[in-house]
Amino acid sequence: MLLDNPTHLKHLLPIDKRLLGMDPGTKTIGLAISDPALKIGTPLMTIKRTKFKVDAEEIRKIIEKWSIGGFVIGLPVNMDGSEGPRCQSIRQFQKNLEEYFDLPMCFWDERLSTVAVTRSMIDADASRQKRAKAVDKMAAAFILQGALDAMR
Repeated sequence: MLLDNPTHLKHLLPIDKRLLGMDPGTKTIGLAISDPALKIGTPLMTIKRTKFKVDAEEIRKIIEKWSIGGFVIGLPVNMDGSEGPRCQSIRQFQKNLEEYFDLPMCFWDERLSTVAVTRSMIDADASRQKRAKAVDKMAAAFILQGALDAMR
């Protein structure tokens, strides 16, 4: 079930369930989880994309392990607010998720999330190799944290 904002998502979550933040890219899916109190988004992992069924099975394992009750999916809106081809791809990804998982989900504008995360990693003096390895899950945490903050 796709909701129009994270506040509605919060109200549909059972108590003590977490949210899974997603930064779906063409090659990877960055993942982050909230705490059960829905206050903090923490980077979890990056899934290397293959076929959707294989990716969905990885997500299913995470749902079971971490008691996930809903998804926040980053939507790569253009700087002017319009939606391009990447948004279309992410909307299809969300529809595919709906076929596999009966969980509430919403989109969150991810404009500049990767830029912000990369900049903070550079400021922290992370090497290019470390940045490349962590940027997707860190961007997922940035996206998730934005939605969590909006829920308050």
